[in-house]
Amino acid sequence: MALELSQMSTIEDAAGFLGVSWDTVKDIQKADLKKRYKRIKLGKLKWIGIDEISIGHGHRYLTVVLDLKSGAVVYVGNGKGREALDAFWRRLSRSGAKVQAVAIDMSKAYYGAVTDHLSNAKIVFDHFHIIKLMNDKLSQLRREMFHEASGLRQQKVLKGSRWLLLKDPENLDEDRDERRRLERALQLNAPLATAY
Repeated sequence: MALELSQMSTIEDAAGFLGVSWDTVKDIQKADLKKRYKRIKLGKLKWIGIDEISIGHGHRYLTVVLDLKSGAVVYVGNGKGREALDAFWRRLSRSGAKVQAVAIDMSKAYYGAVTDHLSNAKIVFDHFHIIKLMNDKLSQLRREMFHEASGLRQQKVLKGSRWLLLKDPENLDEDRDERRRLERALQLNAPLATAY
């Protein structure tokens, strides 16, 4: 009854209705979750994502594996990197799953672990890290071009272009003339335009 009430109300309301403490309802929920999700079946996994998250203060990490089709967390390992996935690879191997694709950041540890254990799976680098890498390279090139610029006019145009280069083209503000300013910066420098 506590579980059913929890689906339709707050923990506090369920506890009040049942005449028990908040902690009692929460403990019932925890026990139910542990029972239902103690052993998640991995046999139907096709697309997974692997990433680490930082928890608490300091440098404590968890490695999380997601089923990208359902969005469910299918594994959590202590630490980050290759060793944090050892237990997952053993379970995955026993499950007989045919993983087709793995989304990861550009970590060499994850890349190596995936290629060792899922040699036939496609590796997909996540969008965030690719865009971050490209933006860093574009900013570095713009700085180099600024220092090599021959005139004040070129320097002024390049100096004001950093955020314009990093902004999504559809988000350029027409009221602030950002599209024209970006085009001007790109016209002044062919390598910058190519990189963009």
